[in-house]
Amino acid sequence: MIAPSLLTWSEKDTTRSAIWRSDQVMPKQVVLADDTMTADTAYRLACAGTGLLWRSDFQNARQMLQALTRRIDKPKKVRVKKSDDAAPALPGAAFHTHRQAQAQRTRILSQVLIELNSDYGIDLRRAPDAKAACLQAFGPTNGQSSVVSLRSLQGAIGAFEWRKNGVEVPAMGEALRIYPHYGVFSPVRGEYVELVAKAPWPEAMATHPVAFDIGVGTGVLSAVLSRRGAKQVVGTDLSERALACALDNLQRLGLQNQVQLVQTHLYPEGQAAVVVCNPPWLPARPTTLLEQAVYDEGSQMLKGFLAGLPAHLCEGGEGWLILSDLAEHLGLRSRDALLGWITDAGLQVLDRLDVKPVHAKAQDASDPLHAARSAEVTSLWRLGVAAAG
Repeated sequence: MIAPSLLTWSEKDTTRSAIWRSDQVMPKQVVLADDTMTADTAYRLACAGTGLLWRSDFQNARQMLQALTRRIDKPKKVRVKKSDDAAPALPGAAFHTHRQAQAQRTRILSQVLIELNSDYGIDLRRAPDAKAACLQAFGPTNGQSSVVSLRSLQGAIGAFEWRKNGVEVPAMGEALRIYPHYGVFSPVRGEYVELVAKAPWPEAMATHPVAFDIGVGTGVLSAVLSRRGAKQVVGTDLSERALACALDNLQRLGLQNQVQLVQTHLYPEGQAAVVVCNPPWLPARPTTLLEQAVYDEGSQMLKGFLAGLPAHLCEGGEGWLILSDLAEHLGLRSRDALLGWITDAGLQVLDRLDVKPVHAKAQDASDPLHAARSAEVTSLWRLGVAAAG
């Protein structure tokens, strides 16, 4: 088991330390901050990677975070160099510029820090009672104090509310809800769930009613497969958080006996008539827990799923790959590359079901990636083993 990182700082002529709870990079230097620190000073220190451990009114810490946000988001004047021969835009250039800006933004805003007591209490004026939220997000304190970025604390509180209220998934019918845990991606984009709910069932399911859900996450697709009639569903994930979340949701739905959860990379043992995988859609490096559900550096999970699929399909079985084409519109991956990986794995495309996303960003013209998002299509690729010869 990996030992937790300790954040160290000086306070009242004493060296203090506490467990670092955030999934962002731990600051190498920490200074104490309070209401007397100006936003400009805080911004300069945060940009330099210095953590600001807050020591006064909690609500003023929130205001400081908002002040830092305004400074980051302030429009910058861009000098355009005139040239007779403008260089062509590189594939993915807009996305990589956007990602760099987002990473810098996250790093700066994560420098406002809050200390949590050994029971997750917060000794600041007007601080919320976040004990239950932190216990759900970070686990037992083991009697130790800790430090968390204010943004991570807000994320834990938000996740607590998501987990308490749940997310309605219309494709599951009967207004059923899924309850995401902290650090597990919420099924807010319901179009991919609907694709799995409506895709034609392969004939092989009649004689081999087994389905695999690769990368189980909240367990939403395992629940759909089970409710559709798969007698046995095996959901896999490497994340302990995801497996605990999936088990919680399956128990709420009364499906815990129909779905087996296995902690492994990609495939369990055996074969199935349907193997579903909803891998991260964009080939880039994730920087947070939640981003691991969106970004897959080098498309490693996608390639691994395709390469291992033939060995885990029973005769007549199908692999259902759920994938957005956003990476293609951003110039990060070509359709030819995807089709080449499918062919190289010994697979063939049986059919493709498409749906247009309806999430808010697809309609937001101010989004830097609006042109790509507005053209995005989410697909369920029905894949089978290619005929020999």
